[in-house]
Amino acid sequence: MPAARKQRPAAVPDGPALKKALTTPLLYFFILGDVLGAGVYVLVGQVAADAGGAVWAPLAVALLLAMLTAASYAELATKYQRAGGAAHYTTRAFGPFAGFLAGFCMLAAGIVSVAALARGFGGDYLSAFVTLPVGLVAVVFLALLALLNARGIKESMRANVVATVVEVGGLLIIVALGAWLLLSGDGDPGRLTRFGTADEGAAAAVLSGSVLAYYSFVGFETSVNVAEETRDPRRSYPRALFGALATAGAVYVLVGIAASAAVPTDRLAASSGPLLEVVREAGGVPPLLFSAIALVAVANGALLTGIMASRLAFGMARDGLLPSPLAKVLPGRRTPWAAIAATTVPAMLLALTGSVAALASTLVLLLLVVFLMVNIAVLVLRRDPGAQAHFRAPTVLPVLGAASCVLLATQIEGRVWLRGLVVLAVGALLGAVAAARRAGRRAGPEPAEHSGGAAPGER
Repeated sequence: MPAARKQRPAAVPDGPALKKALTTPLLYFFILGDVLGAGVYVLVGQVAADAGGAVWAPLAVALLLAMLTAASYAELATKYQRAGGAAHYTTRAFGPFAGFLAGFCMLAAGIVSVAALARGFGGDYLSAFVTLPVGLVAVVFLALLALLNARGIKESMRANVVATVVEVGGLLIIVALGAWLLLSGDGDPGRLTRFGTADEGAAAAVLSGSVLAYYSFVGFETSVNVAEETRDPRRSYPRALFGALATAGAVYVLVGIAASAAVPTDRLAASSGPLLEVVREAGGVPPLLFSAIALVAVANGALLTGIMASRLAFGMARDGLLPSPLAKVLPGRRTPWAAIAATTVPAMLLALTGSVAALASTLVLLLLVVFLMVNIAVLVLRRDPGAQAHFRAPTVLPVLGAASCVLLATQIEGRVWLRGLVVLAVGALLGAVAAARRAGRRAGPEPAEHSGGAAPGER
């Protein structure tokens, strides 16, 4: 690990501060729970459809690509320990317009993701136990998650630890079932070396599958928004981040191997619940058990994404990019209640209207735009030495991280680009307004920050 750099003690941030309650283990489980979210329960089938039986290969490649951008986040999160994540970093590097655009993309991704997970919670998995209106379940579900979020970060993280243990346990059951099928002679290890289709080469198949698999690792972006609530982020964040990504990558690769060896590729690709296919193939485990595990995974993913969205909105409000009332915190608990309410309500509306599907496919493009901006921002902000010791990534990693974002973006379909450009255009328009308002309010000197001087983009 690169050596931390020693600088001056950190200044106290302007505006209300959040409560520092997260330890390294809690942060590790936060990241692991978000990366091992509900997506893994459908991801394997989608990757198999693109990459063929060698599902493990795109998962391994995606892990390596995710680690590149994660290194940039590790440097910035330990250098600027504030809620706001990508929005705060890009504001410091390029100014408020770019900061608002990055924050807008992440907020859109977060709110739509929470709404989609809420509808997923009230859908097929819940119907295995009880049949209720999906919209009603989604609204009640989101309200309960908002209350837990507002109660406190420590309480939310305790719930996440339990849920993450359940998620990992379910995935390890899949690995064990796949191993059992192989040892008993009922599996087919030959599928593990079959790449794509006859018309597609191995490299193209792996790259195509890696685009899908990459998005299963991007949950680490959520964690930078709780750096301010971490007791010792300089020490804790890199350890928790890289440890959680390595754990998730190992579990994903093992699950991919088990599922592909246990279930024929065409059946795996056609299933909306590919891990249930492994359970059915092996027998001995009640399918209802996996419905319960999937509900826990969905709930946990929604909770963590909701935390990210609320902290991002809070940080943007404190940076002057969103209305200042969103920076209000609960006395005593010091949780951003206004930002929690402001991000929960639109998620409820999207969940009720069912219009999430039309937007969901554009989120991957928006995330790549944000990651590209962050990888460049970490290089620009090297001009600011920082006010305290922080993790420093080797320069080659953000350069390769930016290049990987461009490479993956070239694999996205044209129709998705069209929808994504519309969203980006709306964000750019609102960003111009936000930047103008922020400039008008900041006629005086900049307030004290975590770094030793003005950011490059704010000079």
